[in-house]
Amino acid sequence: MSHSTVNQEKHYWKLWASSRDAHAGDMLVQRYMPLVQYHVQRISSGLPKNVSKDDLKSLGLMGLLDALQKFDPGRELKFDTYASFRIKGAIIDGLRKEDWLPRSVREKAKKIEAKIEELEQKNLRNAEPEEIAEALEMDVSEVYQITQEHLFANVLSMDEQSSDYEETESRKFTIKDTKGLMPEEQVVKNELIEDLSNLITQLNPKEQMVLSLFYTEELTLTEIGEVMSLSTSRISQIHSKCLFKLKKLLSSEYTQV
Repeated sequence: MSHSTVNQEKHYWKLWASSRDAHAGDMLVQRYMPLVQYHVQRISSGLPKNVSKDDLKSLGLMGLLDALQKFDPGRELKFDTYASFRIKGAIIDGLRKEDWLPRSVREKAKKIEAKIEELEQKNLRNAEPEEIAEALEMDVSEVYQITQEHLFANVLSMDEQSSDYEETESRKFTIKDTKGLMPEEQVVKNELIEDLSNLITQLNPKEQMVLSLFYTEELTLTEIGEVMSLSTSRISQIHSKCLFKLKKLLSSEYTQV
């Protein structure tokens, strides 16, 4: 960002903070819209195709506007950081309210869960996606996709929304104080991280790379495809396959539906 652009943005922030100048507000919204696009892209990668990106963008924009209204420039916190919490939270809250996962997907997810349990009891080992797909007369890619979508839905359902929005704000849109964990919570968290790390090491190098680029480097699936010289659809398939493999551990710790 050039020096003149920085000065201009500071000017808009001053106008907005002092008088809620409409033009300054519009300019700040334009400046930070890429944040909305970024979170829409990341969240939509785990959602079914029936969820409109335009709807997610509208939810994210509401989060950005809310961030502009409530941000205190005097605090030692970058607006990008504050707005990211608001944008992501607004999108997830909207998804939770709408119950975006179709009934047909929920029914198929239950069938997959039941078949996994049946095969594991029969064979005394972890069920493979290919044999689950064959038993249910489904494509393997569909098994991956439904597992990914159902896991995402379960994670959403963990975080019940409070009827008091201000309570929700303090609980969900502030930076978490990790030092505030109870001792037993810290032990459980450490054990989960260790177990998950060990499980990730069992993935092949390509799968580990996709997880690292997506969750650590925060690249989009398209960007990962460019880095690894693979198509976006192939990266999506690898990502879904990783989640399928990790699902058993994640489900036991986080998803009780």
